[in-house]
Amino acid sequence: MKKTWTLTFLFVFVFAAGATGQEKAEEEKQHAFIGVAKCKTCHRTAKQGEQFVLWEKSKHAKAYETLAGHEAKKTAKEKGIENPQTAKECLKCHVTAYGVDEKLLGEKYTITAGVGCESCHGAGADYYKRKTMKAITAGTLDGATVGLIMPDEKVCVGCHNEESPYYKKFDFAAMSKKIAHPVPKAAESK
Repeated sequence: MKKTWTLTFLFVFVFAAGATGQEKAEEEKQHAFIGVAKCKTCHRTAKQGEQFVLWEKSKHAKAYETLAGHEAKKTAKEKGIENPQTAKECLKCHVTAYGVDEKLLGEKYTITAGVGCESCHGAGADYYKRKTMKAITAGTLDGATVGLIMPDEKVCVGCHNEESPYYKKFDFAAMSKKIAHPVPKAAESK
């Protein structure tokens, strides 16, 4: 009787789960973070659009570093925060992958990289390999299925919002242009 019940339950569970269960499992999959050093491997050359070079010069790249500055320390003290470089209120927007399980942080991940590629584009362990990126670029693989995010206003306002003590009205269109990093011409034409 127990064996029959188990098989019946398993059949009902699998049948009920169907494609919806598989889709939900994919959405809930946690992708691991590889760190900007891995992204740099492919995204630093002129042929690849020099995205890493542009990021490296940006305020995002310096986001963690700014928490050590006089102004950040002063503001933190006013808010009752002892050290902005260790406070969750600050780190949640000044570093990539704040609060994720440490098992999801690759060996090249570092908090000092600030707001890195994966803050905006998603954890990269499942899409950073050349073969996967080529498939995404060719349109034969949906990047979202492997964790790639094409950032939109919702992604940006996750941090650029009224919670920040330095908040200024956020203009997504203007700010997107300010941080734009070109897609290589070969990728645009596909």
